[in-house]
Amino acid sequence: MRSALALALVLTGCGAAEARQDLHGDGAPLLATLASPAGAGGSKLRAGDLAAARTLFEGALAQDPDRLSALNDLAVSYVLDGHADAARRLLDEVVAAGTPAEQQAALVNLGELYAAEGYLDAAKAYLDTARSIDPQRPDPLYALAVLTDARGDGAGALALLRDAQKRDDEGAARASLAFVYPEERVHLDALAAEAAGDPAARERWRELAAGRFAVLAAAAERHLAAE
Repeated sequence: MRSALALALVLTGCGAAEARQDLHGDGAPLLATLASPAGAGGSKLRAGDLAAARTLFEGALAQDPDRLSALNDLAVSYVLDGHADAARRLLDEVVAAGTPAEQQAALVNLGELYAAEGYLDAAKAYLDTARSIDPQRPDPLYALAVLTDARGDGAGALALLRDAQKRDDEGAARASLAFVYPEERVHLDALAAEAAGDPAARERWRELAAGRFAVLAAAAERHLAAE
């Protein structure tokens, strides 16, 4: 899969010059997922050291160009850095040539990109496809939960969240998620708190209601009004 490594190196060279993606007022960003969350690159990425994470992901690709989990995770670093077009090209490569697990992660991340741009129907299609690859994995369910909530179905969102939690016994999958915007983490935390009957949910919904994304703020207001 030398083309994947070549593509990654080309984007590494031009990614810094690419304009950072603007926030979309009608966007509803969700979350991102790593294909190899336990690795050193994933730890660096979640700590915010994107340059170090990229170096590790590129090194993994150089050693094994067929290991497209590293390409997915490199794409996530581009998403976090605001370079959506570069990320999308890498994710498309993973969907085209990766293993089922790698494809599933890439589809979740493509759903994130489309949701952040306001294309919620397209995002749902990507997430539904991701879920169908392996219904036992919780990552697509977490993403579908926050998307479903953003689309106005709070009860459906809570059902999806509880389903994700059942498949994420120790909470490891949720702990390994990456969040592009602070509002994404707040949204998932608010849903989880509400599902658990935690009074802290109200404060999290208030925080989301004051955020930058109108769609997410409207979802938060619906939860606050229902209490």
